[in-house]
Amino acid sequence: MTMACMSDVPVLSLSRIGSRRPLVFSWGVSSYFGWGVYGLNLMLHLAHHPDIVPCCAADFGPADVVLDPLRQQRIAALARTSMPLWKALGQTEGEWVKLDHPLLEGVGNDLVTSTAAHGKRLIGNPSIGVAFLEQATLSPEARQRAGRYARIITGSSWNEQALRRQGVAAVTTVLQGVDTALYHPAPRTGLYPGRFVIFSGGKLEYRKGQDLVLAAFRAFHQRHKEALLIAAWQSHWTQFLENAVGHPGIVPPRCDADGIPDVTGWAVANGIPAHAVIAIPHIPNLIMPYVVREADVALFANRCEGGTNLVAMECLACGIPAIMSANTGHLDLLRHNIALPLQRQAPAHSEHYDTTDWGESDVEEMVEKLETVWRDRDAAAAMGQRAAQLMTGMSWPKQLDLLLQAIQAYL
Repeated sequence: MTMACMSDVPVLSLSRIGSRRPLVFSWGVSSYFGWGVYGLNLMLHLAHHPDIVPCCAADFGPADVVLDPLRQQRIAALARTSMPLWKALGQTEGEWVKLDHPLLEGVGNDLVTSTAAHGKRLIGNPSIGVAFLEQATLSPEARQRAGRYARIITGSSWNEQALRRQGVAAVTTVLQGVDTALYHPAPRTGLYPGRFVIFSGGKLEYRKGQDLVLAAFRAFHQRHKEALLIAAWQSHWTQFLENAVGHPGIVPPRCDADGIPDVTGWAVANGIPAHAVIAIPHIPNLIMPYVVREADVALFANRCEGGTNLVAMECLACGIPAIMSANTGHLDLLRHNIALPLQRQAPAHSEHYDTTDWGESDVEEMVEKLETVWRDRDAAAAMGQRAAQLMTGMSWPKQLDLLLQAIQAYL
């Protein structure tokens, strides 16, 4: 939409709650995906803010959020404060709506945003972008869209650098956080005695590099028959499966009769015995710490991360030794020397994605780093302890306070 047409857009104004002003954000609230976890923690953090009331412009319900009963009640109450906005959007004509309030707008590749409730597109007073970009280049149309934002908050230094290279100057980096009430060092259940457990997480797609993880695990398992791969790769976005493989030695994944990726079948098709893999179903964020803490090491061969990789942060917060590809958003974590970097990064190539700045991890180096952890558990544990300590300083409350500081001039 051109700026010339903005004068015809209807304006919505929300009521204050006491002296507290609405702060609207346009992405979802959920326990099942990264943006949703961001929105969930933003609402919880602002629940008792003296000046601001959080208001989510994307409708959500009880099925989207799985929490302990105390926080579940809190989120239900906060959802009720957002319902008048959902109703008003449903009663407003046209695609675009102006809000007489500051708007945090979730921004993806090419600065494209998702719609709010009832398919509406929002304009804030002002609009502030919150960006997790997986593509380092912008189209001419995206550069025009950048002008809508008073400022763009990026989820990684790499994102900020990429936007500045494209001529977008009003950019600030604020990293995402981790729920340290859930993700922290704690005893294992001991379900897998004598096994060397490798955790890998993230939705199954080319960008996340699960094909590389399978190739490395296959080689490692041939040397260490006690190795066990816990694969938390399920998500709602099964459309990414078709182009998920870039490594030449890995056959593509398939879905089962219910349309769910058959992770175990994929491993078996690539020469890994079924008993060496545990495929985790799509579970809420509340439960994942109990899975993560069973691991001896976490492996992230991601070709690109627009943010710092929330799943990796959660593993680090649990004190799990981690092996991470030294590219894009991962670099914000690796500079603290809290994980083993995969430094042999070749350019990633795909006909389906813009892979500028992406990295292709070397499978042999992945196996070497797994061997490093396997040989010296004490050194790996010490690294995990350093990581957990660092993550206590990157809790959601602390990172969201940094977000509020970055946008204070616009509130």
